[in-house]
Parts: sequence; structure tokens; C-alpha cells
Amino acid sequence: MVEKIEKTETQWRELLTPEEFRVCRGKGTEPPFSGIYCDEKRPGQYNCKCCGQALFRSETKYDSGTGWPSFWAPIQDDAIACHRDTNHGMVRVEAVCGRCGAHLGHVFEDGPAPTGQRYCMNSLSLDLVPDAD
Repeated sequence: MVEKIEKTETQWRELLTPEEFRVCRGKGTEPPFSGIYCDEKRPGQYNCKCCGQALFRSETKYDSGTGWPSFWAPIQDDAIACHRDTNHGMVRVEAVCGRCGAHLGHVFEDGPAPTGQRYCMNSLSLDLVPDAD
């Protein structure tokens, strides 16, 4: 089980840029094709921007054509928690960090094999740690 991290809004604001806070703590979304990891190809591990928890490996990243970094599976099942999201007149599945609750993006059922999942993430919610050469 993942050890939970809780901080006050003030503590999160001290750790994050205003845009990171808007997305990660305020459930915002970055514009499509604007994130630094949308076209990223380097091998490595994608961690939560807020708490550093490992979320995805580059081997599960793929080009979904949606304008956001997309993955077909998290690094482990409890790395991400999913919740029903009915904001903006839609019914979606919100993906949050299983450790700190940071908003990461949404999960859709139109991804590739083997999972059929598309974890559509905001670059502002992620921190890539490239593999050592």
C-alpha cells in the first residue's frame, strides 16, 4: 500500500509553480500539444510532479494523437487512483496520484493492447527522470 502524503494548500503553493498548482491541485488541464512531454521519446520513469511517486515507465507511453502524453498502464496498480468525474458536462474517469492526490489527467477505454486503457496525462503533473546511459 502506498504511504499517503498530505499538505496544506499553502505548502503545495510553495512547492509548485502557479501553472503546476492550477493543474495538479486545482484539477486543471493544459492546452493540447503544449506540454513538454507530449512528444518526449527518451527512456525513463515519469513521476508525480507533487510528491515524486513513480507513475509510468516510458515503455508504456505511446502517441495517442490527442495532444497529451498517453500511457497504456501505470507502473503499479496503486500508483494511480481513479474517480468518477462529471465536470464540464461529461462523465469521465479522473486519474490522481495514489500517494498525494494530485490531478494527473483522465483515463479512457480507447487505448492500445494489452490494456485497452489510455491514461491521458498533463505534462505539468509529471516529472521525467531519464534512464542513465
